[in-house]
Amino acid sequence: MEAQNRYSGRVFIAEIVTFVIALLFLVPFYFLLVNSVKSFGDLLSNAASWPESFHFENYKRAWSITKFPVVFWNSLIVTVISNIGIALISAMAAYRLVRYKSRINQVLFGMFVAAMVIPFQSIMIPLVKVLSGVGLMDSLWGLIICYLGFGAPMAIFLFHGFVKSIPLEIEESAVVDGTSPYGVFWRIVLPLLKPMFVTVIILNALWTWNDYLLPSLVLQNQSLRTIPLATFSFFGQYMKQWDLALPALVLGITPIIIFFLAMQRYIIEGITAGSVKG
Repeated sequence: MEAQNRYSGRVFIAEIVTFVIALLFLVPFYFLLVNSVKSFGDLLSNAASWPESFHFENYKRAWSITKFPVVFWNSLIVTVISNIGIALISAMAAYRLVRYKSRINQVLFGMFVAAMVIPFQSIMIPLVKVLSGVGLMDSLWGLIICYLGFGAPMAIFLFHGFVKSIPLEIEESAVVDGTSPYGVFWRIVLPLLKPMFVTVIILNALWTWNDYLLPSLVLQNQSLRTIPLATFSFFGQYMKQWDLALPALVLGITPIIIFFLAMQRYIIEGITAGSVKG
């Protein structure tokens, strides 16, 4: 046992290599933070150097130009509503597909799995036409509905495997005690799905918060812009305002990084629980 616990040179080298790799992953954050407080001239002359003077007014200008409170609120509404909807709808759908076995449910599950491999670029034009036809273009609700549709297949796939790991005897005992089918799901199954539920929300939140392509197709009104759309406004055809774009990027990614760091332990719990039960 002592030989196994001994701190060897091989372990030390592995730790050094891991530390170096971690630093490499942090290099983009260094460039982002350092250049966000440089003047435009200093940024272009040497992007890797330490700032000669700190221009924190870049953040103030970026905040004002992007109307950050407005775009932050738009991103928050879209992210929260769409991800809670994805998680709830997908959990209920997966439970139905697993517990009520039929040929139709097998076909439906196969269609959800197949939808995961369809490239988004192949359906952009039909999507815009459909949204225009039903009056959902240039609307946050239209964007939310799109996220529900695109996020559901992967979430259903994840929940499907997790529901199969839940012992059926637990639900049968609840039915014997007089619990309704809806009560079984909401009172028994859904609490057991908490690790995967939170994992699905976190993964989809990272996607919806940082997504640019879908909002650029659906939203045209300036007052409905999300953070990625507002940030992209600094990149014109002939001019790229890096001294304002980088502070806007920092402002945009800070909330989602805080959210991810606060919730990342639930991802590990969800993966661990799924691997043990499955």
